[in-house]
Amino acid sequence: MEKVWTVSTPPAATDTTDGYLATLHPLVQQLLRSRGMHTAESAEKFLTPRYDRDVHNPFLFRDMRRAVDRVWLAIASQDLIIVHGDYDADGVCGAAILCTTLRALGANVESFLPHREHDGYGLNKKTVDTLHERGARLIITCDCGVSNGAEIAHANTYGIDVIITDHHQVPPIIPEAFAILHPKVDGETYPDQTLSGGGVAFKLAQGLLAEHRARGNQTIAGMPHEGFEKWLLDLVAISSVADMVPLLHETRALTRFGLVVLNKTRRIGLQKLLETTGRKERTMDTTTIGFKIAPRINAAGRMDHASEALALLMSETEEEAQPIAERIHSYNTLRQKLTEELTKRGRELVRTTHDTENDPILFVRGDGWSPGVIGLIASRLKDDYNKPVIVLGQAGDSYVGSGRSVETFHITNALHEVAPYLLKFGGHPQACGFTLKSRDVYDEFCAALTEVAKRRLVESPTAPPILEIDAELNLDTIDTRLVQVLEQFAPFGIGNNEPTFVARGVIVVESLGMGSTQNHTRLTLQQSDRGRPMKFVAFFSKLWQRVERGMRVDVVFQLGTNEWNGRQEIECKIIDLKPLV
Repeated sequence: MEKVWTVSTPPAATDTTDGYLATLHPLVQQLLRSRGMHTAESAEKFLTPRYDRDVHNPFLFRDMRRAVDRVWLAIASQDLIIVHGDYDADGVCGAAILCTTLRALGANVESFLPHREHDGYGLNKKTVDTLHERGARLIITCDCGVSNGAEIAHANTYGIDVIITDHHQVPPIIPEAFAILHPKVDGETYPDQTLSGGGVAFKLAQGLLAEHRARGNQTIAGMPHEGFEKWLLDLVAISSVADMVPLLHETRALTRFGLVVLNKTRRIGLQKLLETTGRKERTMDTTTIGFKIAPRINAAGRMDHASEALALLMSETEEEAQPIAERIHSYNTLRQKLTEELTKRGRELVRTTHDTENDPILFVRGDGWSPGVIGLIASRLKDDYNKPVIVLGQAGDSYVGSGRSVETFHITNALHEVAPYLLKFGGHPQACGFTLKSRDVYDEFCAALTEVAKRRLVESPTAPPILEIDAELNLDTIDTRLVQVLEQFAPFGIGNNEPTFVARGVIVVESLGMGSTQNHTRLTLQQSDRGRPMKFVAFFSKLWQRVERGMRVDVVFQLGTNEWNGRQEIECKIIDLKPLV
């Protein structure tokens, strides 16, 4: 669908009498203002996060002291602690953070990750029964739990305490857990709501390490407490990027430092996983996580069982890690192939079963489709049609569903209105997961959710997708220094998109296909007949087939560098392009 371009209006000039602001490049000042930062203090925190200043005290969580004391009681008595994670990269990383910390503290700890198809999202009563039989006295959830009131009540009947660490949509009724660490629960005192599931798990780890230090211990696992704590940050960065939480405030600081740790990670499993990606970049960033690391961790839970991903992250030897990394890489390859095939079938089903112009929400049901890929299919169909999409796959005698939505339709809130048809559900404003009570209610569920969508989208109708552009640039003003100063805005992600620019009326000097299948595009563009030629690339786009030498175009792009044979040069990534008539 063609995007509507909107170029940000430069905000009013910032008072640069402060020495710090006066040192910044004018474009940096403009980008800071457009992101709501008008003071030296806010600008400095954003551009140069500090661990001691910008990472909060974990005991600002109202239940942190209660949670830490309960865990220490379990450690002292050697009661079995079960860390219950989730099957995506956020939940897996959160579980690895807590398992690593608890083992170092001497806890009797085991892990449990649900199977996507057999167990579904979050806790279920059967799992609680199983963990009770294993002798669990304390369950700590990671990236789940806040929507599992009935299951936690069931655990309480066994005398099992449950500590929730979660960040998902908060239901109307809060579970009666022993302690809840969730930044969005009503009345919560914690000052930041941007944390991922792994981020919340990290805060509990911080609290436990602080208590260990307060009890007179000088080191943990042979290193200072602060060092042990910071070595966990690679997993916090992966969880934050993978779960697409806002990379702002504390999460920005955790991710910034987490990327430093990731680039020298001590986790053998991560090292081996990175080898399978064939990565060539000198420095790993959020793109590396988003396109190479997170998809592989997720692939374990999509194609087999997430426990393999957790085992990889917890591996202690190369002999243990290598075969797991290779299997997970093969899962990812299989996942890519299956997603492509089922997305094509999904598009055919949409065309034959829906009025794509008028239906407010689209449903695709694939009997026999793996629940592990339905979210990926929903995401692609949502992008195709700019509408909320629900994709359902078969899970035993019922259907599991995954939804992706547009900004104007809070899909998880919508599920609350059709809850009588659901066994369980949870999610975020633009992504959800659920299980139908039975296959028999499918038609009624679709009809009911369609009515919800009709009503809500009348109140907040969808609009064509908007491409937000930070500023207009003349290509002749771009140099290495500008690229370097823009790197201060990293890490990029939700809430802090990579700066995007538009150059208007530029001339196409050269247009070539790249790759063995000519599936990528390389353009050489210049601002004017006498302008400096610059290289542009568009990946997974055969743009070169419709852009010819001598044409004038408007191009939206992001600035970057490319390294080849030890040489670096400026290379712009094309986001969108419009030939001028």
